[in-house]
Amino acid sequence: MYQFFISESQIKENRVSIEGADFNHMKNVLRLKPGETFRVSTDAGGNYLCEVTEYEENAGIGRITQELTESTELAGRIVLFQGLPKGDKMELIIQKAVELGAGEIVPVRMKNCVVKLDDKKAKAKVARWQAISEAAAKQSKRSRIPQIHEVMEYGAAIAYAEQFDVNLVPYENEGGISASKEILANIKPTDTVGIFIGPEGGFDAKEIAKARENMQSISLGRRILRTETAAITAMSLVMMQMEE
Repeated sequence: MYQFFISESQIKENRVSIEGADFNHMKNVLRLKPGETFRVSTDAGGNYLCEVTEYEENAGIGRITQELTESTELAGRIVLFQGLPKGDKMELIIQKAVELGAGEIVPVRMKNCVVKLDDKKAKAKVARWQAISEAAAKQSKRSRIPQIHEVMEYGAAIAYAEQFDVNLVPYENEGGISASKEILANIKPTDTVGIFIGPEGGFDAKEIAKARENMQSISLGRRILRTETAAITAMSLVMMQMEE
């Protein structure tokens, strides 16, 4: 069943209006016919099942058939801080992080990042990444579209994370999986959790020292993981702790 994200103003009584690019997708790509069902989530947090009733000149019209009371969102929030990777790896990381429940994703410039983005390229990348976040949110039936932040410098990312309840830094040189399991077990469903993932070259020594001042470093096992694998693994572990 296809999902659309809409504003609350697009609902009048039991009537839902699908507009803009979503209208074109609904009518000309999905070719939904009157009587077929779709799902909508609003910016006010509502989730509804709807039935196509008709097409107007610039909008697809649906009728709400059921309000969905069970949210697909976590009670808390996971914020993934991802060191900029090479190629299209960031697209995969965003897609999977959104499916796993990330609330925000922050691309971070770190010393060992191979990728160098100027402001113009960074803005274009973020726009592309935000579109991937929306597509993944629709596919996984999220109730909201996770925000992709502008690219942050490492120091700014550390400062942003200071407000969170828990901050984790998976680090390949961290020993003791038992201690890591204990740290994860203490995460509460309502916590805000930051996860810092290094780029392909890993964390610089000064970066990991800075992170350890106020964060907890954990191990993801004895094997060395690629940056995209580390992000997905850490997201999975934290999501399972926070899922109710």
